[in-house]
Amino acid sequence: MKQFYKSKSLLRLSFLFTVLFSAILVVNSCKKDDDDEFTDHIIQFEAKINTKGPNPPANPPVTGTFSTVVTQIGTGQSTTFNPTGTTWSSGEQFVSSSQAQLNLAANAVLPYSDSELIINIYVDGEVAKTKKVVGSGTQSASISYSFLEL
Repeated sequence: MKQFYKSKSLLRLSFLFTVLFSAILVVNSCKKDDDDEFTDHIIQFEAKINTKGPNPPANPPVTGTFSTVVTQIGTGQSTTFNPTGTTWSSGEQFVSSSQAQLNLAANAVLPYSDSELIINIYVDGEVAKTKKVVGSGTQSASISYSFLEL
């Protein structure tokens, strides 16, 4: 009978330690949770065409033209067809880092072999990603930026 009492007491004691250990683990893991894990950022997309060409320049001046500019924030995509001018900008936008992925792609028709198509993604006022394509004819460039740290 005494043996049975000791084993029953040992079982209760081990159950108590298991419950106590589990409670401590749960409390400890909740302490490490950061609710401020995601932060807001100011982002901006930009595409430029530098025509360059012969010196002195042609008269009338020959410039490159955009065909399309595609932006994507998270899963939301926006396409602009035939934007005017040699510089296109999305304007500043507030984006949560929970969106994770930013993408920019641009197509342009460039007149000279030294003409440039330059695309940039700005995050918090600084260039986060950039790409430059040089050539004539239809040129394409695309870049992506992720808020997730690898």
